[in-house]
Amino acid sequence: MTKKNSQIMLFAALGLFASTAFAQAPDNDGYMFDTRGVVARSGHDLCWRTTRWTPAMAIEECDPDLVKKPEVAAAVPAPVPAPAPKPVAEKITLAADALFDFDKAVLRPEGKAKLDDLAAKSQQLNVEVILAVGHADRLGRAAYNQSLSERRAEAVKQYLVGKGVDANRIDAAGKGSTQPVTKADECKGTKRTKALIDCLQPDRRVSIEVIGTK
Repeated sequence: MTKKNSQIMLFAALGLFASTAFAQAPDNDGYMFDTRGVVARSGHDLCWRTTRWTPAMAIEECDPDLVKKPEVAAAVPAPVPAPAPKPVAEKITLAADALFDFDKAVLRPEGKAKLDDLAAKSQQLNVEVILAVGHADRLGRAAYNQSLSERRAEAVKQYLVGKGVDANRIDAAGKGSTQPVTKADECKGTKRTKALIDCLQPDRRVSIEVIGTK
């Protein structure tokens, strides 16, 4: 066989190979594929590109750096729960003579009016607890003053319950004369004179503290 005939047969074989490869290759004419649909590679294991190849035709096994990576959806952070509302406290101190007559534990009309206002304000809160603490002055026996302070605190509680406040939310207690507001040498005397009674008035009180959230 002559050299010329050998070249003709070689080109014919290559043409047949190329025709068959392209006929059975995947739908991508940027690379040369063999009859199995596998990308043809050079002796250096590089993929054979055709003259029609463009970066848009890049495939992962040949040109991974040029392949457009699928967009990964950004992770949506979990919603941060809103902080729990902090309890708010409102403390008022009502003088006993605004609630009761002297040495009594029966609510006066003026005292009821003040408690009506307190009950209305508490409706604007999610009440956790209402603390009602009764106090007495130092006149009289300690045991009697303790009982008087407790009865006054309980009278406040029962009135608020009658206004719709949950009884389980009200804590009534008495402190007797153990927590005076006046100083020891501020009100002198032992007899129940009007001057002494008036001087000790700040000690006769009921502290009401409303604790809840808005």
